[in-house]
Amino acid sequence: MKALFCLVVLTLLALKQPLLAADKEGFNDYVMVLKQEAITQGFSAEFVEQQFVDVQFHQKAVVADKNQPETKLTLDKYLATRVPDWKVQKALGLLNEHRDVLTKVEQQYGVQARFIVALWANESNFGTYMGKYPVISSLATMAYEGRREAFFKKQLFAALTILQEGHISKEQFLGSWAGAMGQSQFIPSTFLAYAVDFDQDGKKDIWGNTSDVFASIANFLKSEGWDKKETWGRQVVLPDGFDMSLAGLDKINKRTLAQWQVLGVRRYSGEDLPSVDVSAVLIAPDGADGRIYLAYNNFDTLMKWNRSSYFGVAIGYLSDRIKKGS
Repeated sequence: MKALFCLVVLTLLALKQPLLAADKEGFNDYVMVLKQEAITQGFSAEFVEQQFVDVQFHQKAVVADKNQPETKLTLDKYLATRVPDWKVQKALGLLNEHRDVLTKVEQQYGVQARFIVALWANESNFGTYMGKYPVISSLATMAYEGRREAFFKKQLFAALTILQEGHISKEQFLGSWAGAMGQSQFIPSTFLAYAVDFDQDGKKDIWGNTSDVFASIANFLKSEGWDKKETWGRQVVLPDGFDMSLAGLDKINKRTLAQWQVLGVRRYSGEDLPSVDVSAVLIAPDGADGRIYLAYNNFDTLMKWNRSSYFGVAIGYLSDRIKKGS
């Protein structure tokens, strides 16, 4: 038995070590190609050399990409980890602390402060965890890994643009293993599209400037269709025998609240749905036996931020608790 165990260990090591060596050796050649491509896209050779001078292959990033969690979570478990009571209380405290700038951002972009704070909380734990990987190294590694080469090359060249425009120093240019950056965890192309210099200091600083962080989050939501006159959705209950084929995010499933009312859908409390001219889809992330929601147009916008219905519900749920104050 012991001999069999040793054989398994040696086999695993034999498989792992050549992969590491090949990755690192091939990576250096790949970086040379990336540098030449960056130059052809208009970056100066001197600038490119400066940004790549200490670029490194990050095996941990490759491992993280290939070993993302596959365990099936329920929405209840997901919400328990993403919206614990302590996070709600911290969100309320920080909402009050930053009320002045959040009010200005809300007025300018038409996005409720509670949703801005909810996204801030979910993405980086209010700016306390933004990732420690050098962005250029992470993106070069992920492009080399090859599974999504075109995507990560696009992000790499966008990252070079961010550095060239002077929004962040190379030493502070850190993010997640996949290149998500700052307190809003924007990928570089999202940064270029939506980041805002709200305090007009010449830099779009989503790493250390909360006014820029809040405005950038709000600008994304507004640009992608956010409507301040509506909320995100509500939890509901269904009548016995409800036709679950009517559920789903597809626009074909969208109905007015009055139409859902006729179909027997009710508030979670059992009361009638609001008598307002609002359209919604019915979503059941865990099927008919799990939590059921009517999701409004703003939920579509949250899904443009992250295509996970669990994520969208978590942001909505936290924003509701912030509004409630507990």
